[in-house]
Amino acid sequence: MERAVKERIHFHPLSTISVTGSEIPESFPLHWHNAAEFTLILKDGCQYRVSDTLYELNAGDVLLVWPQQIHETVKIPRGGALFIQFPSVIIENNLDLVSISRFLYECRAIYAKDHPELTDFIKAKIWDIKKIYDSSDALSETRCKLCIYDILLKVGEHVMSLAKKDSAAGDRSGSGWNYIHTACSYIIENSSEDLKQAEVAKHLGLSNFYFSKLFKQYMHISFPTYLARIRVKKVASLLLDERLSITECAFLSGFQSTTTFNKVFRDITGYSPRDYRKLYR
Repeated sequence: MERAVKERIHFHPLSTISVTGSEIPESFPLHWHNAAEFTLILKDGCQYRVSDTLYELNAGDVLLVWPQQIHETVKIPRGGALFIQFPSVIIENNLDLVSISRFLYECRAIYAKDHPELTDFIKAKIWDIKKIYDSSDALSETRCKLCIYDILLKVGEHVMSLAKKDSAAGDRSGSGWNYIHTACSYIIENSSEDLKQAEVAKHLGLSNFYFSKLFKQYMHISFPTYLARIRVKKVASLLLDERLSITECAFLSGFQSTTTFNKVFRDITGYSPRDYRKLYR
């Protein structure tokens, strides 16, 4: 895997949100950061790589890069895009969004030809954010965040609509999704503990076997895999504190074994914890 480089994001001095247009370089090497980055494509012929996937985008399309995802600007024409960046806490402080992050973070490119209403909505909101960002409004940061939540809400509705069609065509009542939402919330809140699948099932009032089957049906991954991903994200945040050893970060995030932790961390991120920490520096 090609070594990634850290991108330094210089946020507006009075805001935790950044808007960039004309200053966007026509190419930029593999990198990652803790901010989410939503790009509105203004001209045809833009190419981006997120993880191992190359996206070829045209005017009106939208690219969504989520926190900690490795990405690259392969080639864009001058003035070909406008993007906003915002800190991951906007997502992480909202339990609804965190619980569906499994689906959100897989939504990277939204094409205007396939979803014109959604891309038009995001386009309007990004231009609203730029207008607010460039203003002298004393409440500009709050107004920008409201627009970002509008985008996240629409994208969340979009990915959950697709997920429900794919996983629960026979669930007319929607009760399965209620169980899963409650389960995800419980897992997130207790992931730092020695959490077992049976404990979550008991919390829901379900048998362990039925909960395991239900979780995999709706989330498309097993309970242990989901829990591991939540813990790895916590480790990534803790690694920013250089006063903590890597082992301390692992145990504070709920991992019970350093051997398991190292393997899981590399499987999910593509890097060892030590290399990952170096890249964040």
